[in-house]
Amino acid sequence: MKTRKLGNSGLEVSALGFGCMGLSFPNAPTKEESIKLIRAAVENGITFFDTAQGYGENELLVGEALEPFRKDVVIATKFGFKDGNVRNGLDSRPETIRAVADASLKRLRTDVIDLFYQHRPDPNVPIEVVAGTVQDLIAAGKVKYFGLSEASADTIRKAHAVLPVTALQSEYSMFYREPETEILPLLDELGIGLVPFSPLGKGFLTGTINANVELDKNDTRNMLPRFSKENRESNQALVDLVINIAKQKNATAAQIALAWLLAQKAFIVPIPGTSKMHRLQENIGATTVSLTPDELSNINTALSAIPISGERYPAEIRSSAGRK
Repeated sequence: MKTRKLGNSGLEVSALGFGCMGLSFPNAPTKEESIKLIRAAVENGITFFDTAQGYGENELLVGEALEPFRKDVVIATKFGFKDGNVRNGLDSRPETIRAVADASLKRLRTDVIDLFYQHRPDPNVPIEVVAGTVQDLIAAGKVKYFGLSEASADTIRKAHAVLPVTALQSEYSMFYREPETEILPLLDELGIGLVPFSPLGKGFLTGTINANVELDKNDTRNMLPRFSKENRESNQALVDLVINIAKQKNATAAQIALAWLLAQKAFIVPIPGTSKMHRLQENIGATTVSLTPDELSNINTALSAIPISGERYPAEIRSSAGRK
């Protein structure tokens, strides 16, 4: 698999990463199956793995799975929620960041965190203080690179002035294009990489979910306004577009969605997650799908004509987690 550099930092990773969060949520595979899946990703050229303190037992799983390959992979994790629980509110106090780093190192079975993200900006702690704390962790050899997640342009600039930001992790896909307005130009200017989470629109862009699909009662998408039956029906035009492009390119809808992201900027590294081996192989196949400038222009014109219905998150989560 080809590699990419996250901005000007020099951190080089596989063009496609692996988001591990879903391997620790309801309906996830067994621990043994998850470890097998993560290791299969490594064997297929993926070197970039994403986890967080807030993903339950996920760091423990990732640490065990990647221990035999530690020198060959890049592990990203995150701090920023009180006790690692999104529902407990934000907490990026320096003492908390230091404690989370030490705990994550143990859970990940490693002596250094490659990329340490602030999971969400904390309005009670100046971003300059956060950056300074991570800078101390880098000086201590516990962290290599600093990242932010879902941060505003102003926050990114302030943090970057204290400690170069290697990567911003934010939602970005054909299903959510807001970063194109202000964030992408800023990252380009400052030399910061973009790591899109939910690059397949939480599965919507795969073409396997429509208004008639009944989501499992434990499926977290049930609480997302964008996935209500009415909004799925309204947003079907986007899926139809992606499916039609996929047919023309002899690819799958998921591969087109990922290839589109990869074609936007050379510093973009999507991190799709999956719990299925065949989906892992499908996602990897996206790195061989190329879109010409004309094809990309035509796709973007078509996307701009399709309005998206529904908020990303319910109001209570948007307010408690600093999300839009």
